Amino acid sequence: MNIDELKSVAEAIVAKQKGILAADESNPTIKKRFDSIEVESTEENRRRYREILFTTDGIERYISGVILFDETLRQSSRDGTPFARLLSSRGIIPGIKVDKGAKALALYPGNKVTEGLDGLRDRLAEYKQLGAKFAKWRAVIEIDEHEVPSAYAIRANAHALARYAALCQEADIVPIVEPEVLMDGAHDIDRCEKVTSQMLEALFTELNAHGVLLEGTLLKPNMVIPGMKCPHQASAKQVAEASVRCLRRHVPAAIPGIVFLSGGQSAEDATDNLNAMNGMDVHHPWQLSFSYGRALQAPVLATWKGRESNVAEAQRAFFKRCQLNGLAREGIYSHKMENS
Repeated sequence: MNIDELKSVAEAIVAKQKGILAADESNPTIKKRFDSIEVESTEENRRRYREILFTTDGIERYISGVILFDETLRQSSRDGTPFARLLSSRGIIPGIKVDKGAKALALYPGNKVTEGLDGLRDRLAEYKQLGAKFAKWRAVIEIDEHEVPSAYAIRANAHALARYAALCQEADIVPIVEPEVLMDGAHDIDRCEKVTSQMLEALFTELNAHGVLLEGTLLKPNMVIPGMKCPHQASAKQVAEASVRCLRRHVPAAIPGIVFLSGGQSAEDATDNLNAMNGMDVHHPWQLSFSYGRALQAPVLATWKGRESNVAEAQRAFFKRCQLNGLAREGIYSHKMENS
């Protein structure tokens, strides 16, 4: 394990004003995105769409890394440059999604566990050769108002995340550990904070037990936020206060950065909530950044619509979203910027 390399890459990913583009949608997921704009999900269309994102002028000012899907890591731009090399040439660090998706947890109805540990060591070695310097594993934590998740589901997902992280560091790849407490449902913000606390407590217990170097690891959690069906939605200030309180109680200061997922929030809400956290009059022991998929890409898809004539405008929409989140990293974003 190259400790200096792991620490250097982790710190570069959470550099000031920068965050991550999550472009690691599986083929079934990106098909849903393409269906919404009536574009066929062919390999070439998927390649072209990612190329539009990766070649947008100026994004390296705000994007430090990109999480790729297996297919995308093996693809190239129109001029034949592999995407990993293209990103690296712009100072953007290539990463890779390595989990195999969440499946039902046997004998625990309503709970899920993420699979993909079998063969992971060999896959990581190949991904390293292909240019990946960091990886991501997503644990899906279903939540209801009372019983889900079970204590066992929390432990099972924490254990899998830790095993994955240890394998990554063995291969000199920075692990991003992603325990996502879903924002589906009618649960309130207090219930989300309780479950998020339980998940983080279990996660760091397992990471320490597995000998994972925290200084070479990044955390990608959900924000503490009410379920989408909850009748009492929280303000950005309330989300920021609950999220930071939860993190300060359970996340060691050795972690260099926390890169929030957007989790189904609108692009504007995800930026606003991140801004509120970074605008708090308190010192955070870690960088608070972003690792957004839909919250960066939704405006791009809506503008592009699969038409080459719309590429320039779609790239402008993407750059603006990157820029606004870069400003939110400093706590200086405002809603007025959305229309400027």
